[in-house]
Amino acid sequence: MDISEASAIVTGAASGLGAMSARRLAAEGAHVVLVDIEDGPGEALAAELGGIYAHADVRSEDQIIAAIERAVETAPLRGLIACAGVAAPARTIGRDGLYQSAYPLEDFARVVAINLTGTFNCVRLGATAMSRNEPDEDGQRGAVVTTSSVAAFEGQVAQSAYAASKAGVVGLTLPLARDLAPVGIRVNAIAPGLFDTPLYDTAAEPDELRQRLLADALFPRRLGLASEFAALAVELLRNGFMNGEVVRIDGGARLARK
Repeated sequence: MDISEASAIVTGAASGLGAMSARRLAAEGAHVVLVDIEDGPGEALAAELGGIYAHADVRSEDQIIAAIERAVETAPLRGLIACAGVAAPARTIGRDGLYQSAYPLEDFARVVAINLTGTFNCVRLGATAMSRNEPDEDGQRGAVVTTSSVAAFEGQVAQSAYAASKAGVVGLTLPLARDLAPVGIRVNAIAPGLFDTPLYDTAAEPDELRQRLLADALFPRRLGLASEFAALAVELLRNGFMNGEVVRIDGGARLARK
């Protein structure tokens, strides 16, 4: 599918995987709408790329519709890369046996609401706009790439909320592809492994965590680069025969228990 001169939306676009995906799309000639709640970095990157920044929480119907409408005003919306996500690592119970020390239910609900429900919200609304496009010669009207994680398959200690939310994204992929096939919209997911992103900065000792994660790396013995994720995401938008798949990009790593 040709994405040059089309509109494309990237959520979580102010940093990390989303920011690099926005850069890659712009380099391919797409009109990029960068969606995030981090206004400073998001606005700066949009200005650099000649794109549009839209402040939007992925959980908000009204804000996501407003972002989509800004994209559609520029050019037909044909691509969506959903990268917005959060983590709140903690073990399920505390060491003291007190109910109050159990993993906070509000933290679990927030992670699932952003990573899973927010992803679905963006897909359902973005696909609605895509369905109004004129199909190309292959019958395609658009394509979607969502972001899961290898934690969906090998969730580690203290990852219950994050792993559950990312497993939900995996579970969405094929049903979404089947739902949207009649209108010519493809859906694929990426399950990134050990990538160097700001998400690790939420840990108590982020540098120590990064070094510990390298023990699970197979080859190459490093963390993944955001540019490698972005290259795959854009290829999944372009490749017309990729549909309903969850693609791991992890350098062969399989996560240990912790």
